[in-house]
Amino acid sequence: MTTEVDFYELLECERNADDGTLKSSYRRLAMRYHPDKNPGCSDSEARFKSISEAYDCLKDPQKRAAYDRYGHAAFKQQGGGGGGGGAQDFSAFSDIFENIFGEFMGGQRGGGTAPRRGADLRYDMEITLEDAFHGKATEITIDVTGVCDICNGSGATKGTSAKSCATCHGHGKVRAQQGFFVVERTCPSCHGAGQTIADPCGNCRGEGRVEKTKTRAVNIPPGVDEGTRVRLTGEGEAGLRGAPAGDLYIFLHVARHPLFEREGTTLFARTPISFTTASLGGEIHIPGPDGVRHPIKIPAGTQSGRELRQRGAGMPVLQGRGRGDLVIRIEVETPSHLTSRQRELLEEFRATETGKECPQTSGFFKKMKGAWG
Repeated sequence: MTTEVDFYELLECERNADDGTLKSSYRRLAMRYHPDKNPGCSDSEARFKSISEAYDCLKDPQKRAAYDRYGHAAFKQQGGGGGGGGAQDFSAFSDIFENIFGEFMGGQRGGGTAPRRGADLRYDMEITLEDAFHGKATEITIDVTGVCDICNGSGATKGTSAKSCATCHGHGKVRAQQGFFVVERTCPSCHGAGQTIADPCGNCRGEGRVEKTKTRAVNIPPGVDEGTRVRLTGEGEAGLRGAPAGDLYIFLHVARHPLFEREGTTLFARTPISFTTASLGGEIHIPGPDGVRHPIKIPAGTQSGRELRQRGAGMPVLQGRGRGDLVIRIEVETPSHLTSRQRELLEEFRATETGKECPQTSGFFKKMKGAWG
């Protein structure tokens, strides 16, 4: 069975995101996963195709409206062969269009309006850079509207059940003739549910849901970044009278690290070294978020501001393979307190330096020396 990923989740956007936000997010992700930037990586190529398909759908207002209402099912063609295939496809599209704009179209619809799905919820979680590197299994506690345990979400008192609405006869809608048009509207008696409850549950007052405190397990994969979302399907608010529950979205925030700064999978660190190590060369060790001390070779004559890159020592790729790089930005320290022996050696070193003056500066001092006599 093929798992269909939500288009908004693929583009890392909220469902109410405007066109500009969708376009900006698509461009950012397309740059990251473009096959030219990830040669030979089948995971990146598949991700690039998925986000392109998602954006092609959501950038079109009509397609987006259909997707928001029916999800991936809005674009699945009906079966059937021969000459009847085209008529079946048009009928399916007509059904979608009529449901979206049903207030202005006639036509009898079978059955009642489905109960409204529960709302999605957001939970903000702060994690460390080490958690983002290794991944983390944890638990969260949330206050949420859950299914009523007394009536099992039906909204009716135990031993009773809901009955078909007498006004709309279970359709959830009523129709009225206005001139040449037949206008279909939500039933005012059952509010579109198609059923009424004569004896509502005393615990939930007929809604089929009550406030609860829940504890849920959360698995954070390695490689997550600031703003990454983890979705727990069906863990949002319960729907009205047995309708499907919404989803719970966990937004991750990575705490500031005392040593590393992060850009994607690349880690940056400012590292001070002594001027002798910078002059003569050597080796230093940088403790990474993976718990390993990475050796960094310092070439002789290294200047402040130089960047040294350690391949494969950065953050792991989210839902992929491999790791980014660790980049060390060198800062050469000048000693401020010297022993007499150190000063003596530096004076001796300075005395051995010849021909290092700047030509302009050298000429300036020659002129000043002549002026002083």
